[in-house]
Amino acid sequence: MGGMKIIYAPNPIPENADTDYTLFLAGSIEMGTAEEWQTKVELYLADRNVLIFNPRRQDWDSSWEQRIENDKFREQVEWELEALEEADKILIYFDPKTKSPISLLELGLHAQSGKVIVCCAEGFWKKGNVDIVCKRYKISQIKHLTEIRDIL
Repeated sequence: MGGMKIIYAPNPIPENADTDYTLFLAGSIEMGTAEEWQTKVELYLADRNVLIFNPRRQDWDSSWEQRIENDKFREQVEWELEALEEADKILIYFDPKTKSPISLLELGLHAQSGKVIVCCAEGFWKKGNVDIVCKRYKISQIKHLTEIRDIL
């Protein structure tokens, strides 16, 4: 057992993780609005043999133009897409203080993958849509992030 490991964007994604499973932390990141929930999940799973892909980039610069021509921005999005595909499980957290359009996109992209777990807090502006998608595609839902320990 190697214990928990974390790979932050844009570090290379290993081909062979010496862990029980890999977990991508998708969900609300809106700087200054969303809570840093990823750190909480890492603490909840600290004793697990898991490799976590965390897209919260330490050197993120909000002045980066969000266009395909911007190398740093494209690197981030491509890293996230690759990590989402490689992950055994994807936790998507919808913070009620955010709109999280990219998280909604990620839910749509991976809804039928069989590897998504959703935590959609009360008050999230599109909670009804998220709940219906989860029910239709049999996506596991948790009410609180602490429940991730019970489901993994």
